[in-house]
Amino acid sequence: MLEPHFWEGGETTQKILKERTSLLEGLSPWEQEKKGLEEMEILLQLIEEQKDEEEAQELLNRIKKSEEAIDQMEFRRMLGGEHDERNAIVSINAGAGGTEAQDWVEMLLRMYLRWAEDKGYQTEIIDILSGDEAGLKNVTFTVNGRYAYGYLKAEVGIHRLVRISPFDAGARRHTSFASVFVIPEVPDDIVIEIDEKDLRIDTYRSSGAGGQHVNKTDSAVRITHLLTGMVVQCQNERSQHKNKATALKILKARLYEKEIKEKSEKLGELHNNKKEIAWGSQIRSYIMHPYKMVKDHRTDTVIHQVDRVLDGEIDRLIKAYLLNAA
Repeated sequence: MLEPHFWEGGETTQKILKERTSLLEGLSPWEQEKKGLEEMEILLQLIEEQKDEEEAQELLNRIKKSEEAIDQMEFRRMLGGEHDERNAIVSINAGAGGTEAQDWVEMLLRMYLRWAEDKGYQTEIIDILSGDEAGLKNVTFTVNGRYAYGYLKAEVGIHRLVRISPFDAGARRHTSFASVFVIPEVPDDIVIEIDEKDLRIDTYRSSGAGGQHVNKTDSAVRITHLLTGMVVQCQNERSQHKNKATALKILKARLYEKEIKEKSEKLGELHNNKKEIAWGSQIRSYIMHPYKMVKDHRTDTVIHQVDRVLDGEIDRLIKAYLLNAA
């Protein structure tokens, strides 16, 4: 940054500044805790000399906070994968179960949006399809923030809900499934070549609220990649141009992920992942009747406060998965 003409570098300058910020975010917490430890050592010496109980309690409080901070840094250390720091693109799709499954998709969307809000992440719904009677058939949204993908990759798979159905007049117990799919957003400095002739681009009228909010133009965009059969769509913006740009960004991310998987030598691991997200092979169960429990079948982590989990408190489940994977 001290070099002449640094600030004339345009995109290069921005890339270096972004890298610098990322490095500082990793270093600053460690430096802060090191400084805090030195202060606590001095405080301990004073307490031993003066036998001050109030100061001793203050020291205990500071130690507890420091332990929590270091625990969080250890957790972040596990997020060292190539794509972990990137933004995430999340898709949730209803499985078997009709209205029940579609309502489950909406519940999961709420859970992830609340989790992201608590993390300070920015979210944007880019495609959504409402259910026939209630809930959502599918939804795609972005989560922007450092380590968004690193955290949310723990959520890939089938999520199973067991509850007394609010849509069943007989108040019977129902089991619903929804699949969660997460891919990292591709950064601008990675070039993914897409030939226009390999794309089929369809436009349609986006769904939404009625009245004056009805979209009267075909602004929603659906792109089919003919070589792979991948289909992506976006209807969030009123501008067809913006929706096309967003859909292309998602397509590039999916093609990039496909390329990475094909080059990977860990064929056994990839096979397991494919098996994991097959219908009936749930990664996690959310039981609301006859008892309350959330169980992650990959780590055997159990939480009995189902409502708190559905309100976005999923860090314990994510952490257990990442520790297990590490």
